[in-house]
Amino acid sequence: MPEPTAPPRRRRRSVRLQLTALYSALFSVTGLLLLGLTYILFRERIGATTVFVVPKSELPSGAVTRLTPSQLAAVASRLRDSALEQLLLMSLIALVVMLLVSVALGWWIAGRVLRPLHTITAAAQRLSAANLHERISLAGPDDELKDLADTFDALMDRLHAAFDAQRRFVANASHELRTPLAVQRAAIQIRLGRAGPDDLPRIQEELLETNRRSERLIEGLLTLATSDRGLDRHESVDVARVAAEAVGQWRPAAADAGLRVELDLRPLPVVGDPVLLHQLVSNLVQNAVRHNVPDGTLSLTTSPRGGLVVRNTGALVPPAEVPGLLEPFRRLSRAGSGAGLGLSIVRSIAQAHGGTVELDALPGGGLEVRVRLATRAATPAAPQPLPA
Repeated sequence: MPEPTAPPRRRRRSVRLQLTALYSALFSVTGLLLLGLTYILFRERIGATTVFVVPKSELPSGAVTRLTPSQLAAVASRLRDSALEQLLLMSLIALVVMLLVSVALGWWIAGRVLRPLHTITAAAQRLSAANLHERISLAGPDDELKDLADTFDALMDRLHAAFDAQRRFVANASHELRTPLAVQRAAIQIRLGRAGPDDLPRIQEELLETNRRSERLIEGLLTLATSDRGLDRHESVDVARVAAEAVGQWRPAAADAGLRVELDLRPLPVVGDPVLLHQLVSNLVQNAVRHNVPDGTLSLTTSPRGGLVVRNTGALVPPAEVPGLLEPFRRLSRAGSGAGLGLSIVRSIAQAHGGTVELDALPGGGLEVRVRLATRAATPAAPQPLPA
């Protein structure tokens, strides 16, 4: 059976041709209106004239004194009709000539106007992961086309940053996932083959700890991907209550570390996902507990003006290293059980809720994290009791 032929592709209409046709049509309509108005005014004017100048060639043979008034009126009418015909003919010829000129000028002007669009289209067609650094940088007057080009350049900037972040994330994630797998493979292939009965419990515990680290890493990656995707739930949430629950969850760990917990929780109503907001606060409290010093402090405050602020004592943080702590898998030290995803998850969740995260290194050591979320109008609520 013969293969079915694809339907013929419709010829694409050129915007330049459409603009040229539009310019020419507008010129034709206005020209015809001007010609009609001129014809009507000239006819009325020449018809209202009571004195006629008649050429001798138009007079009948004989003396002028022999012409009756009706004959003079007929001669004048014939002259008027001839003048109107000449006016109409010359005007139509001039209109046709100007119409051709307007078509040529419209085609040229449309090409000049649409040239920046061709530049933007060509840049978009060249777009790929290998040339995200290219920009249009359109020069010219500050008009709508330049705004479009600048908007496209800003989009390219965001795409370039997103692709770079994705590359770093994939590289770091593959490295972090490869490490526990290598440890498990070495323990299984080498140590288990040579281990005695007394070594088995220790090897089992090492394998379990490596497995727990992999689980934490995978959970962190899933949480980060979920928050990057955006919000699926929009509920009224009081961040003060969420903070109280998170502190209660980590209070035993803080007590074991000898930390002094200082709370000042005022109502902070927002609209968002309560699970993700709990993860945000829990990550901040967990980070403040793990990266603290013995007998240190952990301070957490919430207020509509200041947002959510978590401060903790700890080791000195170089100011140059502070911005990088919000990136995935960035840690000041390789020691510890964390995967380096805590603060990056905090930033992703805050951005999903229309907020921002700011980090500051404290002079005496430690870190201050300030999270500002898009709040909603609400009536003040009574302070919530903190978990014991």
